[in-house]
Amino acid sequence: MGKIVAIANQKGGVGKTTTAINLASSLAVMEKRILIIDIDPQANATSGLGFDPANLESTIYDVLLEKIPYKNAVQKTFLEYLDVLPANQELVGAEIEMVNMMSRETRLSKVLKNVRNEYEYIFIDCPPSLNLLTVNSFTAGDSVLIPIQCEYFALEGLTQLLYTIRLIQRNLNAKLDLEGIVLTMYDSRLNLSKMVAEEVRKYFGDKVYQTVISRNVRLGEAPSYGQPIISFDIHSSGAINYMKLAEEFIHGKK
Repeated sequence: MGKIVAIANQKGGVGKTTTAINLASSLAVMEKRILIIDIDPQANATSGLGFDPANLESTIYDVLLEKIPYKNAVQKTFLEYLDVLPANQELVGAEIEMVNMMSRETRLSKVLKNVRNEYEYIFIDCPPSLNLLTVNSFTAGDSVLIPIQCEYFALEGLTQLLYTIRLIQRNLNAKLDLEGIVLTMYDSRLNLSKMVAEEVRKYFGDKVYQTVISRNVRLGEAPSYGQPIISFDIHSSGAINYMKLAEEFIHGKK
């Protein structure tokens, strides 16, 4: 049975989608069967894997509203072991349409009951907000992975995110766990990066991965070519970082 990991942080620009795409791709290269679910209306995970959201006939929106079975929306990527359940702007309307539906918080969980047997890991790229789509992701997930950028105000807003996780644990998904914290946008030349890393490790302890994701130009360029960093530039520090993170993700934080 596959493990479902929601990747979330309500702050934008922290490397959430970058982590979803590149951790998933690194695991796929290691021949782990992976599905990425893009549940963010911005659809960055979808475009970052080479798909044009505007030209998709079926997306997660259609699946959540039970218009089609999930298999009709899943897309194969150019990596043999990596599939994506894509999104587009239609997803903006899903929250409004789901508001008056029965069990609106568990619609994604219902979908994934059958899907999880087909993959080793399922990653959900959540919106940068604590909305109904994020609640669905947390309710469906086994754990939450939180990317935190090594910049000022890194811990800002985390209190609300952790509070939301606790609410979900109490009311909708008792098994939901904190998978771990990934430090992103790390610059070893800056004292600020080192200070933030120390603060996060002090606060979260062994929940923080030893692998940090360094600032890397090639990592920023890769999505515009619709590729993960592992195929865009395998020799870049970004590719090396995410392969190390994938190893640590599988084998546990040291």
